[in-house]
Amino acid sequence: MKKIFTLILLLITFISFSLPSPALAGDISKGATIFSANCASCHMGGRNVVNPAKTLQKSDLEKYDMYSLEKIINQVNKGKAAMPSFLGRLDNQQIEDVASYVLSQAEKGWN
Repeated sequence: MKKIFTLILLLITFISFSLPSPALAGDISKGATIFSANCASCHMGGRNVVNPAKTLQKSDLEKYDMYSLEKIINQVNKGKAAMPSFLGRLDNQQIEDVASYVLSQAEKGWN
């Protein structure tokens, strides 16, 4: 019985660490400052003034398969359509901080 319990505990631990999640690796407070200076003109309050259908709300990020730190970082790095690339304007840590801030705000409903 003890072996089964140990095995189950190890299995749960393994699964917990192997499942993908929108983990927040950046500094959210720094991300807020960077967002205000670089992103808020188009994305104030999680909106999108250029394409109102593609907001930074959690439901839209999920709908367009953008609800992950890696995908937001990629979008900020490369840009897309009217959104410019911020690679070179912001360093990797700043971009990670902004992405973490966006995910955190999306979770809160941008309140």
